[in-house]
Amino acid sequence: MAKTTTQFYVVKRGDNLTKIARMHHVTLDQILEWNPQIEDPDVIHPGQRIRVAPPPETDGEYEPFPGADFFQASVTSPIIEAMGYRLIEENCSVYTGGPDSTWSSADQKSYAKWQRKLGFGGPDADGIPGRKSWDKLHVPAVYE
Repeated sequence: MAKTTTQFYVVKRGDNLTKIARMHHVTLDQILEWNPQIEDPDVIHPGQRIRVAPPPETDGEYEPFPGADFFQASVTSPIIEAMGYRLIEENCSVYTGGPDSTWSSADQKSYAKWQRKLGFGGPDADGIPGRKSWDKLHVPAVYE
């Protein structure tokens, strides 16, 4: 299967959704469909990440849990970046420059915030994803 990257745009000062849609040759309705987290189309903020292309076709809407062993410093995957952006959307970020595709201490600290937000504590909030917390995060499905 070919590698497909979901396309996103980071909002800049002065942007609006109509302008972003025109730049990417899509409609405002498509932008709203692909970004259900946008409650008011007139309210976006610099630094916000907007999906500007349809999500890749997958068997499911969300990325299945890859297993706890997947989350190591030696792993590089678009799944990790997609997870990072979901953590940002959930206000669980400690990233200074945004997530990337390599597992890092910022990913682990951000994920620990997510686990605590879900009510986990102690060793269950260590920042290493488990199936229960992963399934609740709803990381969009990506191809590698």
